[in-house]
Amino acid sequence: MTTVTEETTPISHYERIGGAAAVKAAVELFYDKVLADPELAGYFTNVNMPEQRRHLALMLAVVLGGPNEYTGRGLAEAHQPLGITPAHYARVGEHLIVTLTELGVPGDILADVQAVLGQVREQVVSARTA
Repeated sequence: MTTVTEETTPISHYERIGGAAAVKAAVELFYDKVLADPELAGYFTNVNMPEQRRHLALMLAVVLGGPNEYTGRGLAEAHQPLGITPAHYARVGEHLIVTLTELGVPGDILADVQAVLGQVREQVVSARTA
């Protein structure tokens, strides 16, 4: 049995999955999936995707316990004007979880990411019908 001492610093999810390089790889694969999804691609027609990818990588780093360097708009401000439906939000979440699973992210981290998706849902979803 391992005893936790005061000097023991828990390793963040961010560090466990490989830090910035792993987050960047996840974001690239995630957006490849989202942009190939005909139900979701339209949301990104006029979006600067390099900037979008950078923003998501910074936000995902924060969610995973990494450095907080995100300085963009808040979730509600960025997403409410888009009329995102509950079904589309769920699809995006599924793409994210599938991506992280494919990259070998452990189940406890997946569960935490899913919990965050549930917590921020109302900030993103604004349309009530599909």
